[in-house]
Amino acid sequence: MKFSGTKEYVATNELQMAVNAAITLQRPLLIKGEPGTGKTMLAEQLAEALDTPLIQWHIKSTTKAHQGLYEYDAVSRLRDSQLGNADVNDIGNYIKKGKLWEAFTGDKPPVLLIDEIDKADIEFPNDLLLELDKMEFFVYETQERIVAKHRPIIIITSNNEKELPDAFLRRCFFHYIDFPNKDTMQKIVDVHYPEIKKDLLAEAMDVFFDLRKVPGLKKKPSTSELVDWLKLLLADDVDPATLRSKENAIPPLYGAMVKNEQDVELLQRLAFMTRRKG
Repeated sequence: MKFSGTKEYVATNELQMAVNAAITLQRPLLIKGEPGTGKTMLAEQLAEALDTPLIQWHIKSTTKAHQGLYEYDAVSRLRDSQLGNADVNDIGNYIKKGKLWEAFTGDKPPVLLIDEIDKADIEFPNDLLLELDKMEFFVYETQERIVAKHRPIIIITSNNEKELPDAFLRRCFFHYIDFPNKDTMQKIVDVHYPEIKKDLLAEAMDVFFDLRKVPGLKKKPSTSELVDWLKLLLADDVDPATLRSKENAIPPLYGAMVKNEQDVELLQRLAFMTRRKG
């Protein structure tokens, strides 16, 4: 089955080609792009489209690669041995399965999401090379070899917080999600708010894309933030003329899109200078 997006997820032709190429090559798909461009949602919607389980491994700065395989709780076993617990005779009782183990042993080939891999230590990607290549790993405590029943479809996301090792990149199919243009954004909004008034949407889109063009803006608003802002505009029944008005220093309900005080001050200064020139 070829992925072509879903009713809830608008995938460009380039993204569809990338997903299907990675599936054909049986390579992890490395997805980069601005925060809020739907990288994580891609894995969720791909699993739904293929009617297969989704296994999510959200990476933190403290995450280690071996946690994706398994963890051995030696402390609990020592405590139980001191208490005379019979469970200590089976070391398997103290092995906690990781997300890769879960993905390798499922009855169907799942979608495995390794989310925000760039948050982890620089050695994290290299520590997974063998397991992702061979689709197997060894549990030393139980002398057990875990081999994948089915090769999972692996989606790896990155926000470019740090560079990934070349050896890891060679094993991935790469795609960068460009920020949506107005036509694509229109399709995305239509998925969420099919009944939105055209004049309100037109004004809101102009405000949104103009805001992204402001030089010096610390954080540009993302797709997900536009969707949130539109929800607020609809809930408050904001008049399109309000968005069109030049009297407002910054857009109404701007907190959905402008997320720090430096950007608020910048927009206020620009509006003041524009009024003086006017």
